[in-house]
Amino acid sequence: MRIYSLAYLTSNTCTPPQAVRLAAELGYSYVGLRLLPNAAGAPQQFLIGQPEVLRETVAAQNDTGVGIFDLEIIRIAEGFDPRAYLPLLEAGAALKAKAVLVAGDDTDEARLTDGYARLCELMQPYGMTADLEFMPWTAVPDANAALRIINAAGGPANAGILVDALHVARSTTTLDDIRAIPRELLHYAQICDAPTSAPPPKGIGRPFTVEEMIHAARCERLLPGEGGIDLKGLFDALPQDLPISVEVVHLERMGQLGQTEWARQCLAVSRAFLEPQT
Repeated sequence: MRIYSLAYLTSNTCTPPQAVRLAAELGYSYVGLRLLPNAAGAPQQFLIGQPEVLRETVAAQNDTGVGIFDLEIIRIAEGFDPRAYLPLLEAGAALKAKAVLVAGDDTDEARLTDGYARLCELMQPYGMTADLEFMPWTAVPDANAALRIINAAGGPANAGILVDALHVARSTTTLDDIRAIPRELLHYAQICDAPTSAPPPKGIGRPFTVEEMIHAARCERLLPGEGGIDLKGLFDALPQDLPISVEVVHLERMGQLGQTEWARQCLAVSRAFLEPQT
């Protein structure tokens, strides 16, 4: 039976304790929290430096049995100092989180690799994996790049690669590339759907612009089966027991349906897609 986590983007109106209680109500086993923004001034959940929120979140976990799967986000750019993220790691340890989502922005791959290796070393005592997410507009644009960086970093024991269905479809990553990722580097994967051709008026078949890719990722994902991504092929290529982060943000539809109903539909559709009745 699959394990499902309620991703931050699917529950982005919730505080951390609200997200835990919503997950319990709907049948998710875990939640993901964005305790640091993905860009300066961008939306996030506030818990770091707020001991009352941490206590409320831990209490919600204890009451419901819902765990924290992943925390967002560490971005490795030029001048990266992993020690700047110690408050995030300390919060993760208190929440017993399993993973931290890592993005690579440094276009100097040797320096990016070094930063990732230093991060993994710093994270060792905190009990979380450092899951490098490839995204086509970053310095880690595809699965091969993520694997190359981890191998060059010496294959730390807490290294990982995060596979997001949207980024697989919009990068050069193939299903063979996914199959080539060692099992020990796979800790969870993110499911959603999306169109596979760029919208008019500039013409079908053209590449997505970076702006279009970022907008879809952060604002307008589709439920599994609504788009054109080969989700069956992707999730057949991934381990069948891999935990699934349900990351389906669609700001317009979320506003229409409300947070609870949207998160309910996301789980129901994802579960029906991944566990079809025989």
